[in-house]
Amino acid sequence: MCGRYALTLPQDAMVQVFAAAPANDLPEGPRYNVCPTTQVPVVRAGGERRALVPMRWGLIPHWYKTPTDGPLLFNARAETVAEKPAFRAACRERRCLIPASGFYEWTKTEDGTRLPWYFKPVEGDVLAFAGIWQDWGPERAPTCAIITCAAGPTMSEVHHREPVTLAEADWPLWLGEVEGKAAPLMRAAPEGRLARHRVGRAVNSNRAEGPELIEPLIDEDDV
Repeated sequence: MCGRYALTLPQDAMVQVFAAAPANDLPEGPRYNVCPTTQVPVVRAGGERRALVPMRWGLIPHWYKTPTDGPLLFNARAETVAEKPAFRAACRERRCLIPASGFYEWTKTEDGTRLPWYFKPVEGDVLAFAGIWQDWGPERAPTCAIITCAAGPTMSEVHHREPVTLAEADWPLWLGEVEGKAAPLMRAAPEGRLARHRVGRAVNSNRAEGPELIEPLIDEDDV
């Protein structure tokens, strides 16, 4: 799964990397502890140019009368995203990229203590999560979810799921800018795309913020 991530790339850098026109109301950064239900920058296909826009992380199906009418859908499984009623139309018609600098996952000790890990790109400053989106409610508020898949070699020792991260060459296909089947893109990161290191337990709180959250753990007493 992917339930927490960081985004430290400045807005002008995201605009350049994704060749996207920015909205005026993008959430401010940097952010080192992005949580579900918050507004996040998302790249979607536009007319002549991609758009970088804010969306609520947590897709809300059209039949929800309130955002809390059912489960919080911040992830969608690659194996079933094309079939589940909450996701299938978005997977077919409204795919997006969700920029991140890295993401967190946890292991547990025998006594249940949660130990956080930080995953980041081996090369470059940004990851592009495969996402889907749809509008909800009378105000047509945009909402999104991150696609996850079975863990690959870098991730599997920490967790059995991971967010789908897309190489730049695959962005046009995922966004529907070129013809082709996008389903084969929903796979684990190849070996060499992601690096990982342990970080301090401060990030276990969803209220924590600051660059120290992604720093490699030095104090072994924090285990």
